Amino acid sequence: MSAPHGGEVRARARRHTAVLAGLAALCLVTAGCNGDRATTTAPDSGNKPAAASSPTPKPTPKVVVSTNVSGTGVKVDRTVKVTASNGTLDTVRVTAGKGRHLAGKLSADKSTWTSTARLEPGTRYRVAAQAVDTDGLAATARSGFRTQALSLDQQTYPSFAPLGGQTVGVGMPVIVRFDVPVKNKAAIERHLEVTNTSKQQGAWHWISDNEVHWRPRHYWKPGTDVTVTADINSIPAGNGVYGQMSRTSTFHVGDALVSRVNAVTHQLKVFRNGSLIRTIPITTGKQGFTTRSGTKVIVEKFRRKRMNSETVGIATNSPDGYDIDDVEYAMRVTYSGEFLHAAPWSVGSQGHANVSHGCTGMSTADAGWLYNLSKVGDVVEYTGTNRPMTLTNGYGDWNESYATWKQGSALG
Repeated sequence: MSAPHGGEVRARARRHTAVLAGLAALCLVTAGCNGDRATTTAPDSGNKPAAASSPTPKPTPKVVVSTNVSGTGVKVDRTVKVTASNGTLDTVRVTAGKGRHLAGKLSADKSTWTSTARLEPGTRYRVAAQAVDTDGLAATARSGFRTQALSLDQQTYPSFAPLGGQTVGVGMPVIVRFDVPVKNKAAIERHLEVTNTSKQQGAWHWISDNEVHWRPRHYWKPGTDVTVTADINSIPAGNGVYGQMSRTSTFHVGDALVSRVNAVTHQLKVFRNGSLIRTIPITTGKQGFTTRSGTKVIVEKFRRKRMNSETVGIATNSPDGYDIDDVEYAMRVTYSGEFLHAAPWSVGSQGHANVSHGCTGMSTADAGWLYNLSKVGDVVEYTGTNRPMTLTNGYGDWNESYATWKQGSALG
């Protein structure tokens, strides 16, 4: 992941726009209203013209077809319905040009057709319905409407973390970020779904108007495949904003790599799938820069990273200031600047004392080994300090009980 908050670069997919204006008035075209008149001709008798017979009026179908949308400015979350009175519908086609059809289905009694897909903004739709009355007389009804146009500021786009196809650790939450704030969280959340091959249950929790997370009750089971769907196209997000498009992504959960840091014993123990595989001497934050205790998750990794104390509010020319160009094997675990990384300058204190500005330092060899083994989403559990980890300072999702976590859902 390339930024502390993960996810994807904002992508704004533009919609189709209408190229025609106006509406087609509802017209019932039948054998009795097409303007044709039938005539009959008697047998030829001495080249005298036969007397014209009286025209036989064509019966008018009794069926009446109507739609629930018309005009311009139709909202994109509107469901289109076509209804037949005194008869039944045979077929209904709602098109938007270039072969695009609005999906829908007929009711069991064929009296109503209801759209099952959502409308696009700024688009003209044409409705054509074939119907038949109780006497078997057929009719065709045509009408049209145009949806409201939406600017990009009236549409919100969903980005996912982790990225599609990524393999992550067992602590990785599902993250959906929205580039325009969501006020109607319940409407959007109803159209968010997470499925997984391990059948683990979980819940959504809104971090902000722009971000919602999903996590299972317990850490992911290794080997799980996860599918995330944001079916929010044209769903109202509040304040006149609608979902811009629907998206789906999948990712894979790898081995369970869980590291346990004890700031009192100055040790880091690494467990893979439940088995201890290495104990590493470390140093954590000194007085005034206490490392947070709680459950953290690796957010991103850097082979080398410049670390400057000004980014965490410490002037570089102060006694506690620093500016190091190439810190090796850096793994971020908080947005506020806590990393696990190589700290060759503090090897003498590692395993004995806490001398860092909050990061977890270790030898270059140990840091390289852990870096090569680790992935985004791996868990690092910290104990031994009185400074707690918080929910929003990184992927802090596991620092709330599941009962409390579920209360962050907009659906109750």
